[in-house]
Amino acid sequence: MNFTSGGSLLALCQDQGMTISQIMIQREISCFGKERHEIWERMAKAYDIMKNAVRESEEKTLRSVGGLIGGEAKKIHQRRKTVKPVCGEVMAKAMAYAMGVLEVNSSMGLIVAAPTAGSSGVIPGVFLAVEEEFGFSDEQMIDALFNAGAVGYLITRNATVAGAEGGCQAEIGSASAMAASAVVQLQGGSPQQCLDAASSVIGTMLGLVCDPIAGLVEAPCQKRNAMGASTALISAEMILSGVRSVVPFDEMVDAMYRVGRSIPYELRETAMGGVAATPTACKLCNKIHGAG
Repeated sequence: MNFTSGGSLLALCQDQGMTISQIMIQREISCFGKERHEIWERMAKAYDIMKNAVRESEEKTLRSVGGLIGGEAKKIHQRRKTVKPVCGEVMAKAMAYAMGVLEVNSSMGLIVAAPTAGSSGVIPGVFLAVEEEFGFSDEQMIDALFNAGAVGYLITRNATVAGAEGGCQAEIGSASAMAASAVVQLQGGSPQQCLDAASSVIGTMLGLVCDPIAGLVEAPCQKRNAMGASTALISAEMILSGVRSVVPFDEMVDAMYRVGRSIPYELRETAMGGVAATPTACKLCNKIHGAG
């Protein structure tokens, strides 16, 4: 059982009466010749790493290699525990968790590149916040990860998740689309609604450039992970409310790829443009790398 587009995935879901996660699990079994329990155990391990990264950022004082980030997640937690968050509890948690994972990544800790290291905070941030706030089990969250994996697979196959090729829209945008689709499924949404949520995210983040200060996955990457987690939750809520995506998922993925190819190379992970080229960023770059 395989699929190569959102359209063919939806057709399988309809024909088989399965969720996106169930179809993705069957695909993994057929493509890799593994037993279901082996596929499940590998995904469970990935989710365990995600959770550990979040907890590590809460329990330890982390400092990134470049010194640009460290401790921001704790600040979000401290505020939400003191006053009612402006954006609500679920959103505040998702933001803090996403930012914390980036602190773990940039301090050489263990994370899951889902789909990349630069966007590794989005899915853990969204998943743990939703699991805690809605009382889902780990088993339900692991199942939802297969949904996210299906979306990530389609984007990787038909476009790109690499910032160097498609800008940050390809990294944060893809991670956020994956998370949004999974949340919709968790909340009882249909496969069509899942892909509508993913499409909505991509359309919202279309054109986002990749411009890391000093070439490090620290800033503005950390804040973009928080924004990506927020966008995923917003998109899921809109779709679950009955708002449709005007442009189908497959067309939106193609649009993202074409936009990414047209982004100047200075804005595709080279640290030669955007935020990375500001006077302050250049001074920080010289300080970090010992130039000038």
